[in-house]
Amino acid sequence: MSKVHSIALDETMEVDRVLDHLQGKSRGPTVVFFGGIHGNEPAGVFALRHVFKEIRSKHIPIHGEVYAITGNLGALERSMRYQQEDLNRIWFPERISTIMDERQVQHAEEDELKHLYNLLRDILENGKPPFYFLDLHTTSSDTTPFMVMNDSLLNRKYASHYPLPIILGIEEYLEGALLSYINELGYVSLGFESGQHNDGKAIQNCIDFIRYSLALTETVAISEKEKKKLKGAISAIDGVPHRFYEIYHQHLISPQSDFKMLPGFVNFQEIPKGKSIALVHGEELKTRKRRQIFMPLYQEQGNEGFYFIRPIPKVLLWISKELRRFKVDHLLVRLPGVKWKSKVKDTLVVDQRVARFFAKSFFHLLGYRARKFDETHLVAKNRERASKSQDYKETGWFKA
Repeated sequence: MSKVHSIALDETMEVDRVLDHLQGKSRGPTVVFFGGIHGNEPAGVFALRHVFKEIRSKHIPIHGEVYAITGNLGALERSMRYQQEDLNRIWFPERISTIMDERQVQHAEEDELKHLYNLLRDILENGKPPFYFLDLHTTSSDTTPFMVMNDSLLNRKYASHYPLPIILGIEEYLEGALLSYINELGYVSLGFESGQHNDGKAIQNCIDFIRYSLALTETVAISEKEKKKLKGAISAIDGVPHRFYEIYHQHLISPQSDFKMLPGFVNFQEIPKGKSIALVHGEELKTRKRRQIFMPLYQEQGNEGFYFIRPIPKVLLWISKELRRFKVDHLLVRLPGVKWKSKVKDTLVVDQRVARFFAKSFFHLLGYRARKFDETHLVAKNRERASKSQDYKETGWFKA
């Protein structure tokens, strides 16, 4: 058992790894909520406790089963983002194999991963599809709630039913996230950022998100009128319109860097050219063009200072869908300097001399997110091949 404290509620509670688990009598999906993957983000944990208590006290029927899982127990007890290493940056297949094979883990976060991985494996082995994995987070700056996810058509289709701003392409900049690992297994997985860490509204936003997600996944049967009301509770949140955005720039903080975000910036804020936004080694960092800022860092722990984002035109989303549907990416390997990384045919290795003739946005249209592979090549990964879309085809949201 670990103790988790909410500044917003001025309340402390004891939690286990499985905060709660509800098993319905009738067939349905397996829905998994994570809270507290970062230890300074307890809002999701308290929101899950509230909703699960509500379901039990009102004897609300469940179809399938629902899990509420607490993430970094040690960091939650200490109200820290992490103890030795960010738990949401170490979910690499090779590293997981090493951790699971070692009799002794290297530090606290590896131990947390080991327990979470065993639980995740057990859920996937014993649960019934379709599977949904929803990770509840908060941010260090004030924010309108939003969703973040890896760019697959399956994720897009599911997320489009939430009246919230949706961020695509985080996997190109943020490595080793739990949801990226799960998405590469082929399942619907996305993150929900509900507000500032210690703001009471963040807990209520999480509660509304959980309730609506249970209705959307058909875990809880409700009328269309009730579902519309739940959707309205999310869409009534002020701020940014429901549309897709993409990340195109990340300001990484090196271990030697003295970085300090200047006060007053919030998610999705439009910043004029020449505006000072941070101090780096005491010198002002200014915008070179008009920008839209995302995830400005206002906490001590963390390696990402901020991102820049831009809205994605609807026509590009449609073009992207059609290009992927017809597997246009398979024509790329006919070009010199482009080849498949393996027989799985989900990852391209591209000579940088060839890649410079293609804008990043072109790879994005085809569903590829590129990273540096070595001095001369990029590696670009696509998640469409892994998507288990067949598991979701009979759901109401998929047919809509």
